[in-house]
Amino acid sequence: MNTPPRSRPFVWVVIAASLPMFMATLDNLVMTNALPVLHSELGASIEELQWFVNAYTLAFASLILIASALGDRFGRRTAFVVGIVAFGVGSVLAALSVDPAQLIAARAVQGLGAAGVMPLSLALLSGAVAPERRPLAIGIWGGISGLGVAVGPLVGGAVMEGWNWQAIFWLNVPVAVLAIPLALWALPNAFGDRARIDVVGAVLAGSGVLALVHAIVRGNDDGWGSASVVVELVLGSLLVIAFVGWQLRTRSPLVPLRLFRDRSFSVTNVVGFAFSFGTFGAVFLLIQFLQVVQGSTPFEAALQTTPWTLAPMVVAPLAGIFAPRVGTRPLMIAGLLLQAIALGWIALTMSAEVEYATLVPPFIFAGVGMGLVFAPSATALLATLDVVDHAKASGVNSTVREIGLALGTAVMTAIFVGAGGQLVPDLYVDAARPAIFVGSAVLLVAAGLALLLPAGRSPRAVVDPQAAPAEPSLAR
Repeated sequence: MNTPPRSRPFVWVVIAASLPMFMATLDNLVMTNALPVLHSELGASIEELQWFVNAYTLAFASLILIASALGDRFGRRTAFVVGIVAFGVGSVLAALSVDPAQLIAARAVQGLGAAGVMPLSLALLSGAVAPERRPLAIGIWGGISGLGVAVGPLVGGAVMEGWNWQAIFWLNVPVAVLAIPLALWALPNAFGDRARIDVVGAVLAGSGVLALVHAIVRGNDDGWGSASVVVELVLGSLLVIAFVGWQLRTRSPLVPLRLFRDRSFSVTNVVGFAFSFGTFGAVFLLIQFLQVVQGSTPFEAALQTTPWTLAPMVVAPLAGIFAPRVGTRPLMIAGLLLQAIALGWIALTMSAEVEYATLVPPFIFAGVGMGLVFAPSATALLATLDVVDHAKASGVNSTVREIGLALGTAVMTAIFVGAGGQLVPDLYVDAARPAIFVGSAVLLVAAGLALLLPAGRSPRAVVDPQAAPAEPSLAR
């Protein structure tokens, strides 16, 4: 029998759910600034440098769904805290690594922890606050997520210039130590559908996503037409198809396919894929542009992009406040259009001689647009679903976005390389421009798809049928 959730102050509930997510987001972006130093200090090859990033991505993407299911079965807070512990342990192992193989393994442990943190963060927050305050809570959550995006490169650049590469991992340890007791105190241990774990579905989904993402991240290096990449793409697709077939047959599916009958859930996932594809692939090229062409250091490049990356901190909470009044659809469409315009603007004005001041207005457009998408998309994802389904829904969305991010970066890099791009000033701009235009076009398509979202202004308050009915005990 479930006991009524304890009453905790609203602000502490939001911090408890968001702080570990911030840690995971921050660390993934901090890592990119450490790669040149790791190349020299650990003697890492180019392939090993890629695996420092990919080991995290692959573990994260392939384990999200099973982590969400474990949270439903054994308690979302329990799985969330286990994820924090795993991320902290992975951070310690990474800081103590003395060769590339150890660091790659540690990064995989971090990815395992992030798989438990990221989707359950939103599900725990949604279930721990009163329905009328849920959009505001999700807006603040989106702003904190944006903060991780913003300060990750800044922290990485500052640490690398003033300290050592191990420090980027040691920074996670005190955050994890604080986050664990805070989560145990502030968040109720909510449960979803406590059916037996769908082991077959977990194996099919995990291996299918692993094969697809692995093929995507190595497609440019090995060649998209190479036998190994093609075989892996086909194998991953077949495993995903088999997973869908199994979900239709089993009594306790890992992902209830009935969720996709919900228009808001389905459209939000498609838009989320396109958003990650178009946005983060372009960001990857633009940060390199500031360093390779403009001659900025990693810290200077991170500082220059703050008009873009800091804007979601302010805009996302405001979007959360206004979402119930104007609806999620117009906010998301406006955000996607602003990002599409910004990327097109950047591509048109990009040159080796362009002044930084010329880039500031489109950076602001892109940041405001990103903030208008973060919180409303999270609200739209869960708007008409029962709370009992929130963990699985968040897990699906995190998986879709991670695949979009990996594919977007790979495709835009392929366009860049295909246009003759190299990491030298004279050959960078002309090759980067068409790739960024592609990102803009994908975001325009995403804006069109967002028109299919329901137009309702105030999502219905949904209640977990297994939770105690004591609404006053929820954080207010």
